[in-house]
Amino acid sequence: MKMQAKTARRTAAGVAMMAALATGGMVVAQDDDAAATARDTTVPAAAATRSGGDYVDLVAQLSPAVVTIEVTKSQPVSAEGGPQGAFPWEEFMERFGMPMPHGQMPGPGGPGGPRGPMQGAGTGFVISADGQIVTNAHVVSGADTVTVKLEDGRSFDGEVKGIDEATDLAVVEVDAEDLPHVTFGDSTELRVGQNVIAIGNPFGLGNTVTTGIVSALGRDINAGPFDDFIQTDAAINRGNSGGPLFNEAGEVVGINTAIISPTGGSVGIGFSVPSEIASDIVADLADDGEVTRGWLGVQIKPVSDEVAQALGFETPRGVMIERVTRDTPARAAGLEPGDIVTSVNGQEMEGPRDLTRAIAIERPGAEVDITFLRGGKEQSVTVTLGDRADMPA
Repeated sequence: MKMQAKTARRTAAGVAMMAALATGGMVVAQDDDAAATARDTTVPAAAATRSGGDYVDLVAQLSPAVVTIEVTKSQPVSAEGGPQGAFPWEEFMERFGMPMPHGQMPGPGGPGGPRGPMQGAGTGFVISADGQIVTNAHVVSGADTVTVKLEDGRSFDGEVKGIDEATDLAVVEVDAEDLPHVTFGDSTELRVGQNVIAIGNPFGLGNTVTTGIVSALGRDINAGPFDDFIQTDAAINRGNSGGPLFNEAGEVVGINTAIISPTGGSVGIGFSVPSEIASDIVADLADDGEVTRGWLGVQIKPVSDEVAQALGFETPRGVMIERVTRDTPARAAGLEPGDIVTSVNGQEMEGPRDLTRAIAIERPGAEVDITFLRGGKEQSVTVTLGDRADMPA
């Protein structure tokens, strides 16, 4: 499907990616006095239960698997010769009442002096004892160095195993053994109003726990072609990027990725990539560093109100095929412009996003059953999907 994957962006409504990089300067230093703890700290989900109406025991078990990811990136220079995207230190200090830390000025000569590499920090979480770590793509994309810091004070050099910009997910690896780690849960079982817990590294302060509820499911914030976000009111701020969203069983049900905010800080509207999507993407990245997606080879658009009325639909549903590209799986299967796709493998298609996801989650070479309307009559066809790396569906 000819829909280019888009990196997350700020929308007119104020959607702000929680870019963890404090461009132009380091984040606030963390306390280095954390004592080393026992190494065998695997987090069994069965043991993660509430105690006395709070999350004290649960957080104690989960926190060791949540890590800080510090990165350095070469600083781009604008046409005027200055750095692009310099970190707003004055605004930061005014908002949070913090002095600029010693040795962490935007450049060796302070503001206006020579500029060094951009430095910043985000969050990640360990998913295997041998050092596989999940975070956001925008945290580590383009990084020259990646350092992973554990809650117990240990620090490791990280290697970016793979990045998927379309879902804003990345896998980082460290050379370690017996790391505390957590597991993915089933985000499809989430319900609006359900309690969730976010752990992350806001503004470089170190592991911070916030709680809230699932505010909504299936949110599309125009961040990419696979938007299907969990919305939560658990406080999420800059630096929380890549951190886990847990259910009360201690399972990761989301990866915190974006916020809507007029100020850049949490206003109770945060978004997480659901584990239903993330677990498959992470497995792909951990395997060979790449994500392979099925490809159909069509341009699509929503079904208009007029067409829906003509078909007898109460509301528009399905996906209109606008154009079929030559030498594609869609053309080989006989799909034509004007066909309205109503289901894929028995799953109803409400709009273009549904079709994009339904095709992209399949592997190249997979056979999918597509039901469509042509001239008001229902037909079905089996399509063998192709592989187009730059076309996510």
